Amino acid sequence: MQTQVAIIGAGPAGLLLSHLLHLQGIESVVLETRSRADIEATIRAGVLEQGTMDILNASGVGERMRTVGALHHGFELAFDGKRHRIDLTELTGKAITVYPQHEVIKDLVAARLAAQGQLLFEVSDVALHGVESDKPSVTFTHRGESAHLHADFLIGADGYHGVSRASMPGQDRRRDFQRIYPFGWFGILVESAPSSEELIYAQHDRGFALISTRSPTVQRLYFQCDPKDHVDNWSDDRIWAELHARLENNDGWKLNEGRIFQKGIIAMRSFVSTPMQAGRLFLAGDSAHIVPPTGAKGMNLAVGDVKLLARGFEQYYRQGKDTLLAGYTEQALKRIWRAEYFSWTMTRLLHKFDDATPFEREMQRAELSNIVASRAMATAIAENYVGDF
Repeated sequence: MQTQVAIIGAGPAGLLLSHLLHLQGIESVVLETRSRADIEATIRAGVLEQGTMDILNASGVGERMRTVGALHHGFELAFDGKRHRIDLTELTGKAITVYPQHEVIKDLVAARLAAQGQLLFEVSDVALHGVESDKPSVTFTHRGESAHLHADFLIGADGYHGVSRASMPGQDRRRDFQRIYPFGWFGILVESAPSSEELIYAQHDRGFALISTRSPTVQRLYFQCDPKDHVDNWSDDRIWAELHARLENNDGWKLNEGRIFQKGIIAMRSFVSTPMQAGRLFLAGDSAHIVPPTGAKGMNLAVGDVKLLARGFEQYYRQGKDTLLAGYTEQALKRIWRAEYFSWTMTRLLHKFDDATPFEREMQRAELSNIVASRAMATAIAENYVGDF
C-alpha cells in the first residue's frame, strides 16, 4: 500500500486532518484499532471553541453541529451561594458550541466515507518504521492479514496510550511535563430537561461540580471525587444529594433530576510531551498533550494541531517547501502551553485540594470574587475560554 500521509488514529485529530488533506487533493490513509461502532458510541463531552466551529463549518462538516449543537454565549461561575454569569460574546465577540466529541467523529467519518476515503478500522499489531528516513512506513494487521503501508509522512494521532509517541526516535532527548491531580470527576448522563441554559461551574467546600447539556432531554453532570472511587459506591440517591449540595445556591434555582443512565469516573492530568515531531513523524492531539477537562480544551487543542499540519502539508505538496512542517512543534506549543495554563488555572480555582491551607482556600475565593467583579479579569477568562486560533 502507498499513500502520501499515513494517519494512526481515528479520533477528532486524525479524521479532521484526513478530511482537510482530501480537500487539498492530498491522499491519506487512517488506521484505527477500534471499530467504527466503538468510536462513534464512546460518549464524550465536547465544548467547541469559536475557531473549531469555524474550521468545521468552512470544511463542510458543520451542518449537524449547527442544527443539533447548542450555541452558548456565556457560562456561570457559582461560589459562596451565588451564581455569576461570564458573558463570552459581550466580552470577546465570540461564542462556544456544546456538541459532543463522538458526534464530531460521526460527522467526520461520514464525510471521509462519502469521499471514498481510506479508513481501516479494527487494525492491530501497528508498528512504525523508518521514521527518520524519507520512506517511512507502517505495518499492521487488518482482517487477519498483514499489511505494509508506505507513506511520505506519518501522523501519530492515536492518543496518550498509542504506539506513536513511544515510536518517536531520540527518546533520551524527549521532555515530558506532567501533573497528576489528586481528584477525578464522577460523570453522569440523565434523562431530564436542562437545569440551566448555559454551563455552570461550581466551587464548593465539598468539591467542584459542573452542569452541562447534551440535548433538550439529556443533561450531563459532573462532581469532583476520589479518582480511585468506584461507581458502585454511589447510589442514585447519594449522587443527587451530592449534586444538590454543591450546585444549589440562595437564589431559588433548583437542579432537575431524572433517570441516570450512565455513570463513570475519569482521572485528571496535565501532560505535554516535546518535541512533537521527529523525522517524518508528527504527533497530534492527545498523543502529545492532555489537559484536565475543566477548561474544555482537549478537542480544541487537537483541532489546533491539525490546522497547523494541514497548512504545512499544503505548503509541502504545492510549493515544495517544508518550513511550516519544520516549525510545527514550536508553533503548536505556543497554543498548547496557553491552554495548559488556562486548564490548570480553572482546575486550581474550582476544585477542593485536601492539602490546601485555610489561607490558600481564601485565595481561591478572593480570585473568583475578583474575576466576577473586574471586567478585565472576566475578559481574560472569556478570551481563554473561547480560544484563539
